[in-house]
Amino acid sequence: MQSTDTFAPFMTIAVNTRFLLNDYLEGYGYFTYETFQHIIKNHQEHQFIFIFDRKYDERFVFGPNVTPIVAGPAARHPLLWKFWYDVRVPAVLRKYKAEVFVSCDGFCSLTSKVPQCLVVHDLAFLHHPSFIKRTQLNFYKKYTPKFLARARGIATVSEFSKKDILTHYKIDPQKIDVVFSAAKEIFEPLTDEIRREVKNKYTEDKEYFVYAGAIHPRKNLMNLLKAFSVFKKRQQTNMKLLLAGRLAWKYGSFTESLKTYKYRDDVVLTGYVPEAELVNIIGAAYGMLYPSLFEGFGVPVLEAMQCEIPVITSANSSMSEIAGEAALYADANDHTDIAEKMMLLYKDERLRKELITKGSKTALQYNWERTADLLWQCIMKAAG
Repeated sequence: MQSTDTFAPFMTIAVNTRFLLNDYLEGYGYFTYETFQHIIKNHQEHQFIFIFDRKYDERFVFGPNVTPIVAGPAARHPLLWKFWYDVRVPAVLRKYKAEVFVSCDGFCSLTSKVPQCLVVHDLAFLHHPSFIKRTQLNFYKKYTPKFLARARGIATVSEFSKKDILTHYKIDPQKIDVVFSAAKEIFEPLTDEIRREVKNKYTEDKEYFVYAGAIHPRKNLMNLLKAFSVFKKRQQTNMKLLLAGRLAWKYGSFTESLKTYKYRDDVVLTGYVPEAELVNIIGAAYGMLYPSLFEGFGVPVLEAMQCEIPVITSANSSMSEIAGEAALYADANDHTDIAEKMMLLYKDERLRKELITKGSKTALQYNWERTADLLWQCIMKAAG
């Protein structure tokens, strides 16, 4: 695609890339990686300054118009966040004469006079404050309204999140753009042969439900275990439950519960898996279970739909907006409701095929090219 601003003057655009981590890409890093791959390619007449807070991998330098800068120390807790955004980042912006600063993690600089474009994915910390460390919670509560006020342009990933921001903070609605999110094109249906290989590798050739994502309280995995118990007890099936994701934080009660869990032998934990392997794990599943308590978007739902895997997800936050009629919805706080949706999917093959067809069509509405274009428009608005 050619640049959409052929006649725009040359600009220097600085980008917060501290979540482009070589060992794993999740959440903010995933979003930054995908959107800026497209933006760099589509807007080669501009210069981009990628600001890392630690040693970076060369694969994150997407083109000759990208200058990578390491501005340490690594910003790993609130005190260093404040220092990094208010001291280290402004110094880089001044040195390279940046005309706009883009930050995809919800934080921005409160000391720089450079126009800023801020991406806020959700306000989960307000809805589920017990799920994050108190020092981090205090930081979010104190500084989020200041970040939103300072940013000249704000992007978010769903109409739900936009409404949530407007409900909790006094922000001009015109300042917020919905850019959505997406799943990579590599998430696609598998051949029968690969599906058999994956099931043989992970579940002794048994069918399985899959959950994809980090393991922490907001993802509601304790209720998922309870739902799986009800499902197993009532259906008398050899179905497995595969949890594909790293142990993130506050996972102690979950791992302890697993030790004495009645169906422990039917639960498979993979830990963090590379993306190519995740495609196989999702693509070979009987169904995707994503009962998260709160999501700004919910990328794994789209990943499953692109793989032609039916989805059961939460009837809350953004999920119904993103998935529409292409998913089954359960009350995330009611494990019996989750179990009933699992049994419905298990027993009704016609419904399962219908969800797969609808899911494939729904997934076509979202792609990274579209998100990158919408984010670019927000960046240009911020830059003035």
